Amino acid sequence: MGVTESKDTPVPGYDPTGFFCEIISAAQRGVIPKAVVDRLRSIESKELSERAEAAARELYNLGITFTVYSDRTMIDRILPFDVLPRVIGASEWETIERGVQQRVKTLNLFIQDIYHDQKCLKDGVIPADLVLGNKNYRKQMEGLDVPGGTYVHVCGIDLVRDDEGNFCVLEDNARTPSGVSYVVENRHMMQRAFPDLMDDIGIRPVDDYGPKLLQAMLDVAPAGPMDPQVALLSPGAYNSAYFEHIFLAREMGVPLVEGRDLLVEDDRVYMRTTEGVEEVHCIYRRIDDDFLDPKAFREDSLLGVPGIFDAYRKGNITLANAIGTGVADDKAVYAYMPRLIQYYLGEDAILANVPTNICREEEGLSYTLDNLENLVVKPVGESGGYGILIGPRSTKDELAEFRAKIKDDPANFISQPMINLSVCPTLVDGAVEPRHVDLRPFCVTGKSSWVLPGGLTRVALRKGSLVVNSSQGGGSKDTWVLTE
Repeated sequence: MGVTESKDTPVPGYDPTGFFCEIISAAQRGVIPKAVVDRLRSIESKELSERAEAAARELYNLGITFTVYSDRTMIDRILPFDVLPRVIGASEWETIERGVQQRVKTLNLFIQDIYHDQKCLKDGVIPADLVLGNKNYRKQMEGLDVPGGTYVHVCGIDLVRDDEGNFCVLEDNARTPSGVSYVVENRHMMQRAFPDLMDDIGIRPVDDYGPKLLQAMLDVAPAGPMDPQVALLSPGAYNSAYFEHIFLAREMGVPLVEGRDLLVEDDRVYMRTTEGVEEVHCIYRRIDDDFLDPKAFREDSLLGVPGIFDAYRKGNITLANAIGTGVADDKAVYAYMPRLIQYYLGEDAILANVPTNICREEEGLSYTLDNLENLVVKPVGESGGYGILIGPRSTKDELAEFRAKIKDDPANFISQPMINLSVCPTLVDGAVEPRHVDLRPFCVTGKSSWVLPGGLTRVALRKGSLVVNSSQGGGSKDTWVLTE
């Protein structure tokens, strides 16, 4: 298949070139059974390519897209789907699941604290100005209680696996994490295109995400209504994740609404229907805080619902995720998560952070500037893989330009060592080649937390690239969590 095959390589023509491989290395460790590897190698490359082309055509026909915004144009694209799955053993998944649940529990306790007693700030666990000066900190939330103390109802924790095969946390997504629709659709695609590959292996299902999310919404709905009405609030068809909004509303069995479909009267939220108006009690929102209510936040927002924050403050509507969770999304706050886990739970972090230097602190800034060519530097407020410097792969001019940016605004940057992300066999132009991957498990929290088995595996399709984001040329894979 275009790559020299060693006698130890269980996948024909494939060489992971020294990186930890999600299939080969895991099988050699006994984390996943050799039978799974044998099943993967049983399909000839020509047949694999033919099935992959059929899968791509089906994705196009189904309209499973995301939107790339560039130069004032909008481009709808099919998310590239790689047909070779990523496999996670049962024992590894148990550790991931516990680690994600621990992290989400801490996030909720942290957000509850900073909007109430602020004990973590008074005790010096995390710098007060880092939290109170954060652009996503919402003073309007101070003293406001939310049902069950749950602020982060849907959380996506980005994980990477290092050279030693250990999973660690790259960042937390506590506002409006996206991508779960691809998890479910990827599985459906695999079941249609490769039923023989999956037969009798024992793979945990992902189809119950919609019902689990709906139940979490019902768990946190305001007390009183016998049959609470849930809705999903979308910015509309021009949003990059609109396909996912449609998908989730269908999976939950709830109405998909936009701001213009809702109105507020007497601090209660109503939905316009063909038969009149109907009260809504819980909204899974995919609109950022700034645009949610022009009376409370950005006055120029045309996407939100005027007056919805007053209804929220009076407990007549539950919003998921809660307003103000973005403060925990910050890449600088992320650096303090191990301390916060110890502070709130009295436990060590099950999933370690990637070591992080905070440029707003003198020591972190000095280390970053002295070692820029060896580090990955990220702006704290960006997402989607934008604005990142990968030091070892940058030119002298790029390093000099970024050095100036860091000196000009050190509080806007963190740095981390470059992690050699694990690789997974990936079909590229008819050959199976190693490509770097990450993993985003999704945790849903109502009265308790549940983690979707597997999550979104994103793959950097460009050779040697470490950037897996779809907006930067990445794709996705089906993620198999084995039952035994």
